[in-house]
Amino acid sequence: MSWVKVICILCPRGCHLRVNPETYFVTGNQCPDGPEYAKKELQRPVRTVTATVTVNGGRFSRLPVKTEYPVNKDLIPDIMAALKNVVVSPPLNVGDVVVADIAGSGVNIVATRKLK
Repeated sequence: MSWVKVICILCPRGCHLRVNPETYFVTGNQCPDGPEYAKKELQRPVRTVTATVTVNGGRFSRLPVKTEYPVNKDLIPDIMAALKNVVVSPPLNVGDVVVADIAGSGVNIVATRKLK
């Protein structure tokens, strides 16, 4: 049996977990949330993507954005490539959709700063 190493990112402890990929038995967790995180990380790892996009005619030259929900890790390169050419113009509020269904992921990109 080969154990898989996973670093838990649910809290600042950063527990170094060892996971049996057949049974999802976990060791090394210091809290009860570690085993569930490790199981999800092996089955379907997801992340919230944060980035910036270009602003045309605003006070700031870049607008911080993020995915509305976590996405599969394998979609991150496609999402980042799609964001490379996005240009927005004011006004925008926090939570406004900047790009709908980014890279066919089914997830929207939303503004995380108000843009006047």
